[in-house]
Amino acid sequence: MSFADLGLSDELLRAVADSGYGEPTPIQRGVIPSVLMGKDLVGIAQTGTGKTAGFVLPMIDILAQGRSRARMPRSMILEPTRELAAQVAENFEKYGKYHKLSMALLIGGVQMGDQVKALEKGVDVLIATPGRLMDLFGRGKIMLNGCEMLVIDEADRMLDMGFIPDIEEICSKLPKSRQTLLFSATMPPPIQKLAAKFLNDPKRVEATRPATANVNIEQRLVQVRPDKKKDALRDILRSAEFKNAIVFSNRKTTVRELATSLKRSHFSVGQIQGDMDQSSRIAEFDRFKSGEINILVASDVAARGLDVKGVSHVINFDVPWQPDDYIHRIGRTGRAGMKGIAITLATPADADQVAAIEKLTGFKIARVGAEQAAAEPEAREPREARPPREARKPREARENRESREARPPRPERAPRAETPAKAKEERKPRPPRRDPQPQKETEDEGWNGPMPSFLSFRAD
Repeated sequence: MSFADLGLSDELLRAVADSGYGEPTPIQRGVIPSVLMGKDLVGIAQTGTGKTAGFVLPMIDILAQGRSRARMPRSMILEPTRELAAQVAENFEKYGKYHKLSMALLIGGVQMGDQVKALEKGVDVLIATPGRLMDLFGRGKIMLNGCEMLVIDEADRMLDMGFIPDIEEICSKLPKSRQTLLFSATMPPPIQKLAAKFLNDPKRVEATRPATANVNIEQRLVQVRPDKKKDALRDILRSAEFKNAIVFSNRKTTVRELATSLKRSHFSVGQIQGDMDQSSRIAEFDRFKSGEINILVASDVAARGLDVKGVSHVINFDVPWQPDDYIHRIGRTGRAGMKGIAITLATPADADQVAAIEKLTGFKIARVGAEQAAAEPEAREPREARPPREARKPREARENRESREARPPRPERAPRAETPAKAKEERKPRPPRRDPQPQKETEDEGWNGPMPSFLSFRAD
């Protein structure tokens, strides 16, 4: 099946051909015809399967008919992170280059003035993160009653980040007669409840079993001691099969420390983490995409927002806390039908997280390097205790005595140098310490002083 068989317009097919895509992916074959027919849809697909193009392509054809109005976007796509929103915006520009459609990107971390100006001109599609959208809506800068089409992308990630209440509020402000598309890699109960509440008899399209990893990704688990993780990472980055990599860590502080450490080891490395402003994050991402650097250390803020072709490795320096995050991290490699390698560095303390990941995916990750990791430093054996002197054998005692007798005599000590004349003078001896003279005792028991006069009497 080709893209022409899906019912797309000639202009859109030209844009797809210019991008180098020949055949649609399974999720695209299932989604595009249903969206063109105006149906609500629930799409279950992991990252890297082409689901973004699955909803962007039919939206462009649908929006080609109609006219935008000021502050009233005709369609809206909600993304959990800035990186994902920017990635979707790039897809609209790439596939919509032969259509005259206007677009606005509403994300945090950048000034609001340009976004407000774009809304005032009127946009056909609004790509936004929930926080910035609610902020502008609260300021009266945007109206949602003209939105005819809503896409909720990465719904399970929205759940993890606590955006579900915002999603529900946004949906309540949209017109009921709209088309709603919901995409998620997994379908936990809260997402199922959200779909049941705001979607009208949706069609379910499932490209792969929920929470399964891409078959094009070779997964490995390296068992290491905590103090050897950086050494193991450097060995991987110096391997012959290495081309470029995204290295994930759980904490922002670890991202900074790891990037600094790799730079000291003369690696070409950049970083993306939550404390950086949006312009700095975009600049680092562009350096990685252009090949200026070949290692990007990132926190989970980038796990679902980075789309770079040809990433050879994804390395989990830390085992992710949530099993779902593992799926999305390793999905940065093995994209668009290419092969990729995902390596996770695990310490003995990570056993529970690794077990949870394998339970979710139903896949046993291949262990490598277990021998080196398990080789703890051997304890030094105590020296053999020497038997006590009295327990030694006579021969041993005789040998010790003879060895002492065979020793050369000690050289005589040199006489001490003469001391100065003043030092030779004999000091005057101290007078002997005189003990106090004992008191004479009187005849009376216990009295040792003279007789008081009042006690003495004279017989007349």
